[in-house]
Order: sequence, then structure tokens, then C-alpha cells
Amino acid sequence: MSLSVYIIAVMKAILPFLFLLIASITGFGQLPNATPTNWTNTYWPARWILHPTAPARQYGIYHFRKTIELPQKPTRFVVHVSADNRYRLFVNGRAVAMGPARSDAQNWNYETLDLAPFMQIGRNVLAAQVWNMGEGIPFAQMTYQTGFLMQGDGAVEKVANTDASWKVYQNLAYSPVKNDMAKLQTYIVAGDGDRVDAVQYPWGWETPGYDDKTWLAAKLFGYPTKPRGLGSDGNWGLVPRQIPMMQEYPTRLAAVRREENGKMSAGFLLGTAPVTVKANTKAVFLLDQGHLTNAYPELTVSRGKGAVVTLTYAEALVDAKNQKGNRNEVNGRTMRGFEDQYVADGNARRTFRPLWFRTYRYLQLTVETTKEPLVLEDLVGQFTGYPFEEKAQFSASTSQPGTPLPSTSARVDTTLKAIWDVGWRTAQLCAGETYYDCPYYEQLQYVGDTRIQSLISLYVSGDDRLMRKAILDYDHSRFNEGLTQSRYPSADFQVIPTFSLFWVCMVHDYWMHRTDDAFVKSMLPGILSVLDWHEQRLTKTGLNGPLTWWNFVDWAWPWSQETGIGGVPPGVNEGSSILTLQQVYTYFRAADLLAHFGQNERAERYRELGRRLNKAVYTQCWDAGGGLLADTPSKKTFSQHANILAVLTDAVPVAQQAALLQKIMSGRADAPSATNQTSLTQATFYFKFYLFEALKKAGLGDQFIPQLKPWRDMLAMGLTTFAEQPEPTRSDCHAWSASPLYELLSITCGIRPAEPGFRSVRIEPHLGDLTTVDGRMPHPSGEIVVQFQKTPAGGLAGSVTLPANLTGTLRWQGKTMVLKGGKQVVSM
Repeated sequence: MSLSVYIIAVMKAILPFLFLLIASITGFGQLPNATPTNWTNTYWPARWILHPTAPARQYGIYHFRKTIELPQKPTRFVVHVSADNRYRLFVNGRAVAMGPARSDAQNWNYETLDLAPFMQIGRNVLAAQVWNMGEGIPFAQMTYQTGFLMQGDGAVEKVANTDASWKVYQNLAYSPVKNDMAKLQTYIVAGDGDRVDAVQYPWGWETPGYDDKTWLAAKLFGYPTKPRGLGSDGNWGLVPRQIPMMQEYPTRLAAVRREENGKMSAGFLLGTAPVTVKANTKAVFLLDQGHLTNAYPELTVSRGKGAVVTLTYAEALVDAKNQKGNRNEVNGRTMRGFEDQYVADGNARRTFRPLWFRTYRYLQLTVETTKEPLVLEDLVGQFTGYPFEEKAQFSASTSQPGTPLPSTSARVDTTLKAIWDVGWRTAQLCAGETYYDCPYYEQLQYVGDTRIQSLISLYVSGDDRLMRKAILDYDHSRFNEGLTQSRYPSADFQVIPTFSLFWVCMVHDYWMHRTDDAFVKSMLPGILSVLDWHEQRLTKTGLNGPLTWWNFVDWAWPWSQETGIGGVPPGVNEGSSILTLQQVYTYFRAADLLAHFGQNERAERYRELGRRLNKAVYTQCWDAGGGLLADTPSKKTFSQHANILAVLTDAVPVAQQAALLQKIMSGRADAPSATNQTSLTQATFYFKFYLFEALKKAGLGDQFIPQLKPWRDMLAMGLTTFAEQPEPTRSDCHAWSASPLYELLSITCGIRPAEPGFRSVRIEPHLGDLTTVDGRMPHPSGEIVVQFQKTPAGGLAGSVTLPANLTGTLRWQGKTMVLKGGKQVVSM
């Protein structure tokens, strides 16, 4: 075993214990439970505070402090905290929380924290680092202006209220490092990096022993502090945080892959072997995490006054043609990526940590010293992300060729295990205070991505809180035309009408999996506004007319010729079968919701509209000679997308659907009217989710596993998360490509809700060439466990275990078995 492999094995073994330790020491993870006062319907006595002279809407990093005296160690000290853009809170020198959860100004989150475990008798120091990234703000970060707020929950805690007794200091050690599209030659909107000049940094500012006598008194913001819905002016409408605090635990790099003008042993990666870079030297160290991660890198250095350390982060290295290729390769490849910088002050054990997390597999340290050597003492990452717990499990096996079933020689399908593990890592890295489309480039919560991510969350973790927040975020994003924005929260306005439709579908998904009628009902006005926007743009032909905004469907090639922007199918102006059928797909789901809430007449109207559009699409776009649905009435182009949606909406007769799917999976566009198109436009990783759903609907679930070849290809290319699209890809981590996790449980294991709220279950497994399948997933009432094995005669054996109060059915090749709570043996 190599040293790097040994390090990885050791770290995997001890990480869970390290997380428990760090959570108890720092307070990260979920803070102690508190029973707070309701601050959502009254003005707050505490005031937003800011620096008295610094511009409130420009770049700046600030430190706030207040010293309070307590006659005894409290058993409860609950405060409500927020800031704009963000804060990191310390109590007596210990970091205890970060926030606020991202949102918009009229739904500005505050955290409720119990600080008692970190406080003591006598003198206590509350301190917060607050920052505003100014022009270099991430697109995902909305803002009003710089400010900090702390409200004590009761009479004891009101001593902590932010007012003029708090002190403030502007930290001029910070300046932004541009990491924009011009620099990285791709679409990246994750914000600026950090440059810290240690000479100007007020080291120890958060500790009780620091002397803050030269600090200024904080300035009060000019308007009262208010929750959402109160007040005569805008600024921040405060709402309580609805999701847990992010987890944080240490993670270490796995290997030194390259050294220039210096030597670094594997001991440095463990924090046991400092590295000295000589004076007047430029040294470069390329380090490999072994897999992609999201973390706050913490670099500790000594001496080396004036030395500049540049930290560069990348998902992969690139060759001379700017291609990533195999992600494990470093020879002949260069580093290009997001950067931070630290300028040393010559003192001992100074630690640099950026304000926001970084995404990397590869981290390169470039050290440029002057007259004094610099000592690299340690480099450790603090992993961060939404605290999802992996509760679901999946495993499968196949028999050796020619071996009868069942057989003890069945072998575990290791590629499915790898797809599961890498898919779950992908989903984890794309979830924080919101879902992210990708953690490296954008960190934006797009509807199309989030619908898939939410289903993964429900099936693998059972945690629905981030999904619920996302649904609410999109409802808040709606603008005067009635559509949602395509991504939200976002400081940059963008509209994708198809994503507004998928928001409606996402509400339907939530309704099918959770009992939360009041919340779902509150979405109906927004749903109706989305449906109306699309209906108003139908023409007399029954297809959509000219559509404004960005009508993205998939990163399919060559979809850009008509509009000049990627991802838009043909027919956005003349009428598109794809866009029209997505309306139908949504109308049917919206009708289910409306009927559930007693709006039966309206529900039937949308069902009838859907059926009418289906007929119009089939009449105008079906190519009888080729047996395919065309993208437009001109029948010049054909795609998997149109035919997938035709199956999902029943725009083609049910009896033809299986054969249609088999045809499009073969990839041939043999319709005689196809013009200069010898193959169907293929669904990429994103839209394959809908292909998988169509296979499930048409009874072709056995075809799902063979469709996973692109995921196996990604593993062979050394990816440790799943990419945005086929090579060459921008993003190596896109959660929409983690959809196989959901499908392995919902198709292969066959577990689906049979009625709203998951009040009953329908299980219809599709093993394909697999011999055995074992799966388990969380349910609101407990856990669903299935163990299936094919019999030599083609039957199904095994067991199903349901929560005590859950019932359902098991189906296999036309036969049905009634299921009840508890464990039952299967023999069909």
C-alpha cells in the first residue's frame, strides 16, 4: 500500500470521530436546542449596526465586539443573529456559528443560537466578523447593505443587543482577488477571492485578551429592526432560519503530486512535518485531495515576512488544449483556477482562512519569499455542507455467465456501488444553505437542477427541509409576468420559463412525498400564475407561439442555431413539440394539486387543455414514416427529448410507448423527412432523468441499468463527482447528474409513493440483468427495506419490510401482492 493510499484509509476511519470532536469544541453543527421567544410579529429593540464612516454598500470586512459581565455561568443564553452580507460569530475566542442562510432582503434569515455552552462567569466577549464583497459579490448572495444584528431573546440576554455600545473595526488587511470570467475563460460567478496582508491584520481581535480601546463605537442603522411584514420602509424583512446549521469537520489532503524548488513530505499533509521555503525563492507544491471537496482551507505559516503565498483551487488540471482529460493525470498539465493570497508578516503560527469555502480536488501552493525563509506549518481543510445523513443503502449482484439462478457465485456489481458513492458525494457537494447547481463555478439554486436534487435528498436522507426552503425561495422569486426566476436567491435576474414549469412539478413532488397541505396550498397562487403565462402564449395551432426569455431544455448539441444561446430546442418561435409537451406534463401535475384542494373544475380544465395540446402536437409533429415525434411541425429535426416527453404525457398512444423508447435509445433518426440529421439529438446527463422516468412509466425499467454507461465512463475518466455534461465539460460536479441515486431506489428497487404524502407505497422492482438487489430508504413513518432475488423460473423472492402503519402493493410481471406494516416474505 502506498503512503497516499494509507493516508486516505486512515482519514476515512477517523473522520467521523474528528467531526464529533470538532462539533463539541467549536460549536459547529447544530447548536444546542433553544426555546426562543417569537420575534416574527414585533419590532426588535436591537438595532442593525455598521461602521460609522465606511461606505455601507462597498467592499469591506469588519469586526464587531462587545464585552458583557455575567454574575454566573448561564444555563441558557439565546440570541438571534444576522448580518449582511455574512457573519462569523465568536464567543470568548471560539467560533460558534456562521450565517445568515442565503435569501433575499424581504426574506432575510436570522439564526437563533444558544451561546450558554461557550460563556463563563464574569467577563465574556461577543465578537463577529462581518463582510460585504461589494462589486465582487457572488451572484448567489443578495444584499441590502453592510450591517450586523444581535437580539437577546429575554431579559438576561438583552445585554447582548446590538446598539452603540458595540465597537467596530474595519479590517484593511483584506482586498479582493478577481476570479472572474475574464480570468478563468468560462462562466464563473462565485465571487472574488481573498487577499490578506498579515501586517495589517488585528490578530487576536476575537479573543477576550485583545485591547479594543482604539475601536470606534458602532453606528446605528437609520430605521427600526423589523420582521418581514412590518414597517414603512424596505431594508431587511427578517424571517427565522428554516434549515439546520452547516456541518464542518476537518479533512486533509491525500498526496503531494508535484514540487518545484522545495521538498514536501507526506508528513506535512498530516500536520507533522513543516516545510521551509528558502529566502528569495519561488516554490510550487501541487497537492491532491484524492476527490473533490468543499472546505475552508486553513494554512498556518511562520516567519517569511513579505512572502506571498497563493492558494489555487481546481477540480482538475488542464493540458495544452485546455482539456481536462483523465482527472487523475498531472504530468504535462497545468493548474488554472480560483485563487486566494496571503502575505506573511514574519510572526509565528499565523493562520489564513478565506471568508467563504473553496471547492477543490487539487490545491496548489505557490510561495514567493523575499529576504526571509517561510515555514509552512500546516494546511487542513474544514469540510462544510448541509448536514444530510446518508440513510439509504443500495447494493446489487449479478451471476457469473452461464450460472443458474440463484447462485452463491453471484458477484457484487462494483460499478453500481461506485456510481452510488460518487453520486452521493456529488449531491452532498451541491447542497449548502441552498442547493447548488455546481459548487465551483456558480453555487446557484436552479429549478431544473433542484427538482432532481430534492428527490435525491428525500430518498437518500429523508430530510425535506432544504427542498421546502427551495420551493419557498422560488415562490419569492416570482416577478410581474407571473413566472419564477430560473435561479434564486440570485443578485442577477434570469428567467427560464421551462424551469418555472418544473417548479410546479417540484411542488407536486413534495406533495406526493410529504403531508404538508397548508404549505402546498400556499403555493397555488404562484402555480396558477406560471400556468397562465404559458397558456397565454399558445397559438391557434395548439403549440406555443414565440416565447421570450431563455427557453432552456438541455445542453444538447446542436441546440443553439435558432436563438444563438445554448440549450434551446428548435421551434421556440414557430412552435416546439418539446416546449408544448413540457406544458402538458406540468398541467397534469398541477391538476392533481388543484383537485386535492377542491378546485375540481379548474383541475379538469387543465387536464382537458393538456389533452388538447397532446392532440395538436401529435397531429402536427408525428412522422408516421419514421415512427417518431419531430421537434417542430416542419419535421426537419428529431430528438430524444420530444419523444421522452411524448411518453411522459401520453401524447403517443400507450401501446406504442415502449417501442418508441426502444427506438430513440438506438439513436437513429430514420424519419424520411429528417433533413441532414442521421441521428437523434441526444439527451445529456440532465435530461436523462426524464428518459429514466419514461422507462419507468412504459414498463421498461429493466433498461435503466444499461443506460448508465455514461456514468461508468465518467468513473473511468477519474471523476470523483459527476459532471455537468459530456466531455468537454465545464463543471465536474453537477447534482443533476446524480439522478441515478434516486432511480436505483425508485426503478431498480421500485419504491414509489402510491398516493400523496407517501401514505401508501407501490413497489415494482426492475432488476434487469441483476440477480439480487438490496435497498433501504427513509420514509416519514420509518424505513422501507427490500431484498429481492430472481428465481430460476423468472420469479421474485425475498422480503419487504415497511413501517408499522404503512401499507402498499408489490408488483412483478403482472402479479400483485398486498403489503402491510412489518416484514413479509416475497415469493412471486
